[in-house]
Amino acid sequence: MAAARCWRLVPRRRGLSLHTAPETGCADVAAAPGARYPPIVASLTRWQAAVHAAPSVDEKLRILTKMQFMKYVVYPQTFALNADRWYQGFTKTVFLSGLPAPAAVPVPAPGLDMAALRAAACDCLLQERLYLRRPRRPPLLQEREALASPFLDQLVAALTSLLGPLNPVLATAALDCKRPVHFYWLRGEEIIPAGHRKGRIDALRYQINDKPHNQIRISKQLPEFVPLEYSVPTEIPVMKCKPDKLPLFKRQYENTIFTGSKTADPCCYGHTQFHLLPDKLKRERLLKQNCADQIEVIFRANAIASLFAWTGAQAMYQGFWSEADVTRPFVSQGVITDGKYFSFFCYQLNTLALTVHADQNNPRKNICWGTQSKPLYETVWLKH
Repeated sequence: MAAARCWRLVPRRRGLSLHTAPETGCADVAAAPGARYPPIVASLTRWQAAVHAAPSVDEKLRILTKMQFMKYVVYPQTFALNADRWYQGFTKTVFLSGLPAPAAVPVPAPGLDMAALRAAACDCLLQERLYLRRPRRPPLLQEREALASPFLDQLVAALTSLLGPLNPVLATAALDCKRPVHFYWLRGEEIIPAGHRKGRIDALRYQINDKPHNQIRISKQLPEFVPLEYSVPTEIPVMKCKPDKLPLFKRQYENTIFTGSKTADPCCYGHTQFHLLPDKLKRERLLKQNCADQIEVIFRANAIASLFAWTGAQAMYQGFWSEADVTRPFVSQGVITDGKYFSFFCYQLNTLALTVHADQNNPRKNICWGTQSKPLYETVWLKH
C-alpha cells in the first residue's frame, strides 16, 4: 500500500509580503543596469529639445511646421480698415515715419548718373503706355496687371543693370519674378471655445502667403540701420479683441516657411522687394468711397506684413526661431506701388521671440521705416 504523502508548510517571516523583492547586496546594486524607460518629459519640452537638436536647418523647419492647427491667414494686401495697426501687433513692429538716418561717416559714392536712370525709367514707361500696340483694351479690373506689371518688370531689371557696376552686391544678385514667400509664426494666446479641448489655453497661429512682384536676393547681408538692442520710444498698438474682428479667418493647411529660394541657395539674404497693388485697392476707388485716410494705410500694411514675412524667413533659414532668438539684426527693403505712386520702406528684424513665453522679458521690437506715397510721373505724352 502506498505511503501517505505529507506536506509541511514552511512559515514565512513576519513583516514580509509575498511580493517583496529579494534582498541584494551592495555589489549587486552597483551592477544593476540603468533605467529601462526614458524619463517622463512634457510634450512641449520634448518638442523644443528636438528643434534645438536638429542637425540641419531643413530638419528644424520640418519640425517647426509639421503640426497643423487652425491658424489665421494674414493678407498683406487688404482692404480692412486700419490694418496696419493690427499688423504691428501681430508682428511686434513699430512704424516710424521717414527713412532711417544715414551712417555717421558716409562712404563716398562713385559717379551716379541720375540722367541715365531717369531716361531708363521714361523708356520703360513709354514702352508700355505708348509704343506697345495692344490688340484690345484690358478688362476693367485687370488694367493695372496689363500695364503696370510689365512696366515694373522692365523698370526693376533696367535699374538693377545700371546700378550693378556701382554696387558689386547687385552685380551678383538674384532677381525673382512673382516668387512665393511664406512665413508661419505664433503670437498670443486664446481659450479654446469648443471641442474636446474646450477651456484649454492655446497659442494663436498665423500664416502669411505672399507673392511679391519682384525681389532681389543677395549673398551678403545688408548692414543694420540701428543696433540690435536699440530702444524705440514708440509703443506698439494693442488690440483688445480677437483677430476675427479685423476680419481674419482661420484655415488649416500646410505650414510653410519660404524665402523664395531653398536653404542651400547662396543668395539667401534679402535686398529689396517690389509689390504692385491690385486694381481693387486703387486710389480713385478709395477716394470715391470717402476712404482717403486709408490710402497710406494700405501701403503701410502691405510693407509691414510682406517685409516681416520675408525677413523673418531669412532669419529662420539661419537657424533662429522663437526659442533661439536672433543674435544679429536682419534687414530688408521694400517698394510698394500702384503703377504711378511709389512708397519706400526699410525693415529691421530684431526679434523672433513672439510667443507669450518667449516675449515675457523681451524688450526688443521690430522696426519699419516708411515714406508717404509720391507720384513717379504726372502724365504720359510723347514729345515729337
